[in-house]
Amino acid sequence: MAQSQVRLGGLLLQHQYGEIVENVGTFLASKGSFALRDITDGTKLGVNEVKKALCVLIQHNMMDFEKNRRGLIEYTVHINKVLLITRYPRYIYCAKTLYGDVGEFLVEELLSHGQMLMSQVCRRVSDRITQALEGQSMDEFQVRKTFVELVKTHFLQRVASPPSDSGDNADSETELQVMEKEMFLIPPAMDIDYSKVHSSVTSSSKRKREDGEEGDKVAKRPRSTSPLSDEKNEDAPDKGVYWHVNFTRFHQFFRDQSVLSAVNSKIDRYACEIVRTMLRISEKTTVPLAPTTHPMSSHEIFQNLPPELDLNRQTLGEYLTLLAEDKTEIVNKAGESGGGMYVLNMQKALETLCKASIESVVQERFGSKCSRIFRLLLMKRHLEQKQVEDMAMIPAKEAKELLYKLFSENFVTMQEIPKTPDHAPSRTFYLFGINMHQVSRMLLDRCYKAMGNLISRREHENTENRRLVEKSQRVDAIAASLQSSGADTTQMSEVEEMITPPERQQLNKLKHDISKLEQSELQLDETIFLLESYLPGSAAMVMY
Repeated sequence: MAQSQVRLGGLLLQHQYGEIVENVGTFLASKGSFALRDITDGTKLGVNEVKKALCVLIQHNMMDFEKNRRGLIEYTVHINKVLLITRYPRYIYCAKTLYGDVGEFLVEELLSHGQMLMSQVCRRVSDRITQALEGQSMDEFQVRKTFVELVKTHFLQRVASPPSDSGDNADSETELQVMEKEMFLIPPAMDIDYSKVHSSVTSSSKRKREDGEEGDKVAKRPRSTSPLSDEKNEDAPDKGVYWHVNFTRFHQFFRDQSVLSAVNSKIDRYACEIVRTMLRISEKTTVPLAPTTHPMSSHEIFQNLPPELDLNRQTLGEYLTLLAEDKTEIVNKAGESGGGMYVLNMQKALETLCKASIESVVQERFGSKCSRIFRLLLMKRHLEQKQVEDMAMIPAKEAKELLYKLFSENFVTMQEIPKTPDHAPSRTFYLFGINMHQVSRMLLDRCYKAMGNLISRREHENTENRRLVEKSQRVDAIAASLQSSGADTTQMSEVEEMITPPERQQLNKLKHDISKLEQSELQLDETIFLLESYLPGSAAMVMY
């Protein structure tokens, strides 16, 4: 496991759950699976502290445990799941975009608590929205309806219960199959009777914003809550059926949106809508995050197109031909039956997006001439130095310097092909090429390091200006209290003058710096997701 991942995971755990959880999580991530006694010895923490930290990690689905050969329980931290904390704002924003404020609150509650009962999370969200609304209430039936919609679209799923210790492999496989079938089933006690659903206030009505106006892209981070201090659930009608966020479904949605955006920018919105229709059809027949979809006919695509698109069969055929002949190979033709059979090659689409992202990195770091050499090697796969000089139309000396600069930075690889067994340099071909997986993993590791640096810098800024921020919060609270009690403008101005102009200037600078750091984290996470989606076995491509 890369040290950059462990460092970033430790920073995220410390920020979200505290130092004790960070110590236990970092120890297990760097050392491997251990029993409780070994964890207490390795972290120098008390047994009760370690137990509470393990409970938090298990509650948030970041840890597994199993018996070893000696009968002891060993705990294993999944660092990939820990690193998903950086993506929590994207999950919340996505839920808000698709299902409104109710969906936003539901996903935020589940992310902050790890796993909850449906009755519990719906009650908490209903209470939160009711408190935020001005003199109006949110019907819990409406919240439950949104919860059911999130489950039907697989954005939420049941927490898998551990198999019984019967020792029979056949029974374990049967339990697993039943568990997979029930993963998206609502408990009968919580199923919705739509005749009782009243016309309630939509959650998009005016709400009190405690944190002020936020940008469209920057979503708020969920509050970290310990499961140990939560209310009891003995009398809940859905007792024992816990739910958590299905990260795989969110990753599939993010991947599809990236591909659709690329098609829209490369061709036009009609091609984008055709690919969107193909993705919608494939959701019923294709496994999530599969590299290619099942074949679908031109007739089936035409039948499922949005009516407002107003495309006839001939125009649809022309667009499908254009997509199939495009060098990106996002759409492939698989046969001639049914007016033509087509498949979506999502792995090729991700490879195209990943190449474009890496090319932009080379362009920014090394300049346009290096970017030209890099694109040339991507196109031709393997070239000698003389061929690179001629095809890139760069002077020999400069081309040599740029090529070896890329080679020294591990963006370019070199392969030796000897003419004779003695490997004499004068009788050996030296071919330069690009290993996309190697370059992607290197950039992914650098992205983890950069994300850790951004989080450390943000924490440092908050720590250095903590006293000033606390003073500003106290002054704002006093001003709000005076305003609610009907104070005059003289008293209000006296309170505002408690913060001097230099302090106010420093506060504005702090807010600007923190906003830039948070925006950088969100943009960097998009690059990390793209690289993870392309690389096999990485976090974005793991089924959770």
